[in-house]
Amino acid sequence: MTDGASRRVRSLPPYLFARIDEIKREAAASGTDIIDLGVGDPDLGPPVAVLETLMRGVRENGSHHYSSYAGLSGLREAFAAWFEKRHGIALDPESEILPLLGSKEGIGHISLACLDEGDEVLVPDPGYPVYAAGAVLAGARPVYYPLRREKEFLPDAGELAEMVTPETKMMWLNYPSNPTTAMVNAPLLKRIVEFARERGVRICHDMAYSEITFDGRKALSLMEIPGGKDAGIEFHSLSKTFCMPGWRVGFAVGNAGIIRALAKVKTNLDSGIFIPVQEAAITALTECEDHVQVVRRIFEERRNRFVGGLREAGWEVPVPAATFYVWLPVPRGTDSMEFCTRLLGAAGIVSTPGVGFGAHGEGFIRMSLTLPDDRLDEAIARLRAVQ
Repeated sequence: MTDGASRRVRSLPPYLFARIDEIKREAAASGTDIIDLGVGDPDLGPPVAVLETLMRGVRENGSHHYSSYAGLSGLREAFAAWFEKRHGIALDPESEILPLLGSKEGIGHISLACLDEGDEVLVPDPGYPVYAAGAVLAGARPVYYPLRREKEFLPDAGELAEMVTPETKMMWLNYPSNPTTAMVNAPLLKRIVEFARERGVRICHDMAYSEITFDGRKALSLMEIPGGKDAGIEFHSLSKTFCMPGWRVGFAVGNAGIIRALAKVKTNLDSGIFIPVQEAAITALTECEDHVQVVRRIFEERRNRFVGGLREAGWEVPVPAATFYVWLPVPRGTDSMEFCTRLLGAAGIVSTPGVGFGAHGEGFIRMSLTLPDDRLDEAIARLRAVQ
């Protein structure tokens, strides 16, 4: 008698962030004062106008019925307007935009929509674990391409070309990058688009952190590159941009055929986003740009505070270009899991081992800046003592 799990499910490793939750619970149960720098869960809260729209919506007659599988037309139009203002690219709300139950849902389901048994998927290493998990659940095979510090955690286009086989059908990009905090430049993204179109490889670009960028930088959309819209799709999220992670609102945009395939999967597996949440998302996209700027400023100030404090203490800390993470090299002679365990035991600090994002994440840990200043200051003080 088996445990009921399929071979594909059994082949999945334990989900990294679920294990981190277990570690936090165990430490808290022992009475430890935990400083949680593990999971990227924004602490700032949504805009007030978004909350007010939601509260009005839940009281309206009809708001609790099933929503359209394609989402409210007003939501798709609001995102199209936001995207054109932000990236200068027009999207067709009817065929090139699909609302998601959070971008993670779409990232997981796109493999079911576009891959067959035995297909190969190029996955960044280190990278978000769901890229590979979605491929495995679809019967496809993840093929990992390295992101190296000496190359600023950017893919090598020539190396990618050498990894492509007749079975390679898809590749993942993620910029701004979780966990490395890197950003991609236009010449490299253009080369990747050209190579993907030549080889018939679909590009999936995860832009969940598109608005959390620092020092005046702006994140580059795949859709801004000539041929990018034909080459693949892109995933966006309100979770980080508007501090709405638990609301589960995201978007897939780009190639109409890929969008159509993803929509067909979704119509068979879910019933759309709660209507008042969609209405609240419209408010976020159309009325809350000032909130985004405030969030960006706060995370930039936290970055400066945290990185500056660690550097003063003698830590070698690269300055993040984007996201609300710090990608921190571990001390020589230790590995990422060992160092995370040491931090938890000696300092009560929860962090994420780099190896959990892939073999090339070894030698780093990821720390999140989603805590107020006083807790970050306390974390710096404890890290000084551990060093």
